[in-house]
Amino acid sequence: MQAGCTVKTGCQVWFVVKNLDDIGEEEGRISRKTRRRWLVFFNETEYVPSDFVILSAGVFGTTEILFQSQMRGLKLSERLGSGFSCNGNTVAYVAGSPAPLGAYGLDSEQLSKISFQERPGPAISSSYTSSLGFTIQGAVLPKAFPYLLFKGITTYGWPPGYWLLHGIIDKIKHILGLKYSQAMVLNAMGYDESDGKITIEKETNKICFSPPHDPLLPRKIKAFQKLTRKLGGVLFMSRYRSTSVHLLGGCNASSHPSDGVCNPNGQVFDPKFPTSVHSGLYVCDASLIPCSVGVNPCLTIATAAEHVSNHLVQDVLKNKTRKGIEFLGKTVERKPSLIPHWKLDSIMEPTVVIKETMRGYVGGMPCSAHLKMKMNCWNQNGFNEPCQVLGESHPLLRGKVGGYVVFRSVEKDKLHVIDGDVDMCGVDYRTPYTQYMCYRLLLSGSSGSRYILEGRKIMNPYLFALYAWTESMTMHVTFKKVAKNSSTDQMMILRGALCISTTELLKSLISLEGNRKGKFICLLLQSLFRTYITQVPRGNHGDFPMSHLYQRPYPDSTLHYIKTGDGFIISCRQWKCGQNPWVPEEERKRNPVLLVNGHSTESYYLPTEPNDLIRTLLEEGHETWLLQTRLDPLNPSNNFTIEDIGRFDIPAAIGKILELHGLSAKIHLVAHCVGGLAIHIALMGGHVTANHLASLSCTNSSMFFKITVSSTVKMCLPLIPISMLILGKNKILPIFKTMKATPRQQLLKSIAQFIPRCERCTCDESFPHLRKICNNGFIVDSNGKNSYLTHPERMALPTLYISGGKSLLVTPQTSFLANKYMMLHQPGFRHERVVVEGFGHSDLLIGEESYKKVFPHILSHLRLAEDGRRNGGVSAEGLKCSKEALDWGDDPSYEAG
Repeated sequence: MQAGCTVKTGCQVWFVVKNLDDIGEEEGRISRKTRRRWLVFFNETEYVPSDFVILSAGVFGTTEILFQSQMRGLKLSERLGSGFSCNGNTVAYVAGSPAPLGAYGLDSEQLSKISFQERPGPAISSSYTSSLGFTIQGAVLPKAFPYLLFKGITTYGWPPGYWLLHGIIDKIKHILGLKYSQAMVLNAMGYDESDGKITIEKETNKICFSPPHDPLLPRKIKAFQKLTRKLGGVLFMSRYRSTSVHLLGGCNASSHPSDGVCNPNGQVFDPKFPTSVHSGLYVCDASLIPCSVGVNPCLTIATAAEHVSNHLVQDVLKNKTRKGIEFLGKTVERKPSLIPHWKLDSIMEPTVVIKETMRGYVGGMPCSAHLKMKMNCWNQNGFNEPCQVLGESHPLLRGKVGGYVVFRSVEKDKLHVIDGDVDMCGVDYRTPYTQYMCYRLLLSGSSGSRYILEGRKIMNPYLFALYAWTESMTMHVTFKKVAKNSSTDQMMILRGALCISTTELLKSLISLEGNRKGKFICLLLQSLFRTYITQVPRGNHGDFPMSHLYQRPYPDSTLHYIKTGDGFIISCRQWKCGQNPWVPEEERKRNPVLLVNGHSTESYYLPTEPNDLIRTLLEEGHETWLLQTRLDPLNPSNNFTIEDIGRFDIPAAIGKILELHGLSAKIHLVAHCVGGLAIHIALMGGHVTANHLASLSCTNSSMFFKITVSSTVKMCLPLIPISMLILGKNKILPIFKTMKATPRQQLLKSIAQFIPRCERCTCDESFPHLRKICNNGFIVDSNGKNSYLTHPERMALPTLYISGGKSLLVTPQTSFLANKYMMLHQPGFRHERVVVEGFGHSDLLIGEESYKKVFPHILSHLRLAEDGRRNGGVSAEGLKCSKEALDWGDDPSYEAG
């Protein structure tokens, strides 16, 4: 206390868990040197770290704490709860005795009137020891004890000649101070078999037990009857064998974990090894005593506690020496910076408590999460993963999470949350218009395994609040196992979705607790209104992390201006890769790569990202070129079609590369969306020959262009012709606020704000030609005629078609049809097709995890294309696989609509 310790009363310890690296340290909050060995939880979310934990909660209390800890992964002996003893206790009640027993307690008035010598004794007023091997003690009844309740209800009933009315009359006499009969509690103690069992009901978390066998019970009853006859009263025997005042065992001390839970020093066994213990975890109460002692066990318990304390002190001193902490045997002044005890209650009590139940499927297997969230929790930690937020949301929208997850396919028992965070208004700096509800739960199972469940409810400003209900009720989940040994443990990652039903949502609202629940609801609704209705972005450019830009600057490049065949000036940016002299000469001669963007969005040149495709290609040894076609927003206003890009821009860029590398050079083409359409027009239109190309890789694009139903409906509407009519001759909108816009452009931009999109961006020029391609489902010329698919012989090169698993704009059928088309018409080349789950349209190239899940497919295709060309093309086995691929009837990844 003098050293600054605060005693917090009114708390009940629920369980203890080992403080492994997964709590705190992995997020950089706690260093290994200062990390405590144990976390002592006094509710579902709040805990106290400690190096030493001494459990002294009594037989039932200590055993329950260890059972709860075992359910959360603490390895304990199978003997936990066994060896339970009642110390041979049997309780009876003698009433209606005329003898002056003096076994009633005194009230405040009686206490002052009766002399000290005439007052009844303390709890035990008399004792009788039998030669049969047991002792009977008489106990004083407190003044407020419900005698009638004890007599007729908790016993075997009313004996003959004595019933409820007699008890009522006796009670009235007692109250009026008249002469009334005496009563006394008799407690027998001796030796039982110590074979009782303490268990816990996992569904209700209640302690249950079966009492030990007592061979002396008949003799004790006869002794009770004999004493009752001498006292002249009526004997009431308890109908329950659970009545006991001297409970022992449950966490028995033993020399081996097969016989007990603790060693003779009170340390809890770790059953992994015969002599190992859980360092710092002690038991120091009656639950250590492995058998009944026959007498009042208070001295036995005190002796055991003294023995445990001696060893505990030595263990503490050794731990301090090991950590290099000097032990000072003197009083330490209380630090003024510590929180005063009168403030502790208000800080530790959360202001809002929410219960939430979600059900769904993770990895195709049923899963349910039963969570209890405490918002504005006093020990709330910052959110590092998975959301990189712009600043912090209101404290009432952030908190700690407790509860459990039921995932029978992974663990047969409940997975308890031992560390959880929630942020209901998280915003990624890459998507300031999208709101995320982020959950991060560290789960622990009874097997000792630990898991991490990360979930996000993603709320996009799409069609105002049309999808608000579904998005706010659905949590996209990633479930993974924490590897204990990274070298031997297999990594398990499962994905799925959990949803909260309307009924469960109403239950959550009804069960909402806290003194600021109104404020919480108001803040949450305000955040949703800002996301869906006003659509105001959160954060500012100053919040963007810039540290990695200084640590890893973007490679230098050269900008080439190229004049196309129709006289238009385009640009092409070149990055030269630094060749490693230690790499073999053959591997250093990588072919250059030409990148072609989609419609009005830069997908490759991302200086603010540490891992974009340009950096990745340069690290692989490929010289990289980025074509900025006439479609680029920085180019001056002009009238053109996608066909013009394929006829003039792409041939001009390829010609420039061949000019620098020689006509024998081979070029890899990588294109996205509209860029892929233009490349196929260039190839199948005969504007570019495949003899100069090493391979072709397209993301969400091909000679086919299958879009979603919602996009098809919008394409069928005359939105593009009307937009062109509004713009007039100048069909390019300014993307910077510093650029002046004409009244026509301002009108179209105002209208474009109401067009649904996942992230708001500046509305650039759209093309009538693109509308014709979308409506036909494949590339056509500017007049809408099929002039290209009839020339498959011009596509003599290896191809890779990549689609996103989420059909936001282009469906996976686009890549499926293209892959079948190429295998049918060009079987002599390698053709691949990949559907990347979890990705939509543009995020295939600009997504946060694109470098992990998308770029490796592109790099592998480039490598195989170059190796295949050196080795003479595709083998006979490859031709066989291509033929088998043509037998597929439908796209297994395609979802209609």
